Amino acid sequence: MKSLEVVVMETEVVETPTRQRVVDLILNDGPQTAKQLADRLALTPAAVRRHLASLLDDGILASREERVYGPRGRGRPSKVFVLTDAGRAEFTQAYDDLAIAAIRRLQAVAGPNAIRELAHDRVEEIEQRYLQLRQDDPELGCLDALVEVLDLDGYAASVRPLRTGDQLLQHHCPVAHVAAEFPILCEIETQLFSRLLNSHVQRLATIAHGDGVCTTHVPHPLPTPQIPRRK
Repeated sequence: MKSLEVVVMETEVVETPTRQRVVDLILNDGPQTAKQLADRLALTPAAVRRHLASLLDDGILASREERVYGPRGRGRPSKVFVLTDAGRAEFTQAYDDLAIAAIRRLQAVAGPNAIRELAHDRVEEIEQRYLQLRQDDPELGCLDALVEVLDLDGYAASVRPLRTGDQLLQHHCPVAHVAAEFPILCEIETQLFSRLLNSHVQRLATIAHGDGVCTTHVPHPLPTPQIPRRK
């Protein structure tokens, strides 16, 4: 018969990887329902809910109603699970409270335009890497190049095709805490996406505002109207 200590150790060996898989899946693919997690992780609903309950208790995850863009179907909205600030803290954060304090000081000394200039400087670095990548690989599409650059910068970026276009998803934000206080960072970033993709993109959600993933809609280009021939 196994001792209690051995049973506990074996349980930890089994459960710890699964717990991390749940967190990784939500980080990389955005908010998930319990059913989605169970299906993708090949777990029973009871097993995945046990892990979710533990992560909720530890403050790693939070639950909320699923946001629906467009017509809502019948029935109650599904509950989805998202990473909290504590959950994201398990991953690299490029800025912390010291950075926020420094930006506040910059704003007090140099005025609000200084924050805008700082935001432009930041996205300029992203743009330069994007342009270099396009130059090195001309066959790479605009959106794919942008995803690759953002992914290298720690945004865990991906694309979700839609009937009306594509959704650019950023499952992690290295500057989420700063952007929550200075939303100009998100605004300038969205302008950059629009310029690089040559499209009137629309930011639908941001991690900085409490959403589970930054979501930007990139519409399909409108077809060029045909000019009728004169008879």
